[in-house]
Amino acid sequence: MPSPLPPLPSPLRIGIAACFMHADPTRPVFKGKTLLYLEESLSHWISAGSGKREAGSGIPYLLPTPTSTVRPEDLIAGVDALVLQGGVDLSPTSYGEEPLRPEWTGDRVRDEYETALIRAAIELDRPVLGICRGLQMINVALGGSLYQDITTQHPDAPVHRDYERYDRLQHDVCFEPGSLLARRYPGRRDGRVNTVHHQGVKELAKDLRVEARSVPDGVIEAVRYEPERAGRDAPFVYGVQWHPEYQDPADESLLATAPLRDLFLEAAVAKRGKRKA
Repeated sequence: MPSPLPPLPSPLRIGIAACFMHADPTRPVFKGKTLLYLEESLSHWISAGSGKREAGSGIPYLLPTPTSTVRPEDLIAGVDALVLQGGVDLSPTSYGEEPLRPEWTGDRVRDEYETALIRAAIELDRPVLGICRGLQMINVALGGSLYQDITTQHPDAPVHRDYERYDRLQHDVCFEPGSLLARRYPGRRDGRVNTVHHQGVKELAKDLRVEARSVPDGVIEAVRYEPERAGRDAPFVYGVQWHPEYQDPADESLLATAPLRDLFLEAAVAKRGKRKA
């Protein structure tokens, strides 16, 4: 008789760093209260799990802000991995600059919340996946900087964000040789993705490596964490500039999103297994 298959991994607890709606006395609901929220399609993309047994499935859990009795480390200790959503701009003050325009002031409060979560996740060896703003946040939390506006500061670049077209705006990305993306998409060197960002990586943080760039301007579109002398046991930290959760899985003209989700979930399963060993 054939050997029985190993049991499926139990669902992963995937912590989602919240988006903020700050207190607004003119809002018709929850007047004057701060709201934390999760964008629905990201929740569905994470919970779709994987067809691969080793990748398992994930259940999203929205992470609150820390308090005097609940530290960032406590929040991260209760989950198997961390996802950083897209959303409002980072504050230029988070990377030592002043806003070039008032509308690029960003959200310093959210930056500090997510920086604390990223550092706790690295310390506790929980995998991190950053999407759009999340990639930018990883770069800034680790010491890098951003273009406050790609169109203004990188004038040779094509449009990366169009409010009217939103996630229907697309461009190609080219994988770096030897990257995890290149391995996850064997036989391919590039792919087409959506683009919904006007900011991007300017100075890459010291411990990050480029995984992909946009075509033809070379703006960084994917990164991985690879600190010197860390070896194979380095924490898994990965960021992509596009929104895989927005892409239709049936649209074969776009880069398939399941390999990226599998990469992240497999890392979470492996790190959880290491903790329980």
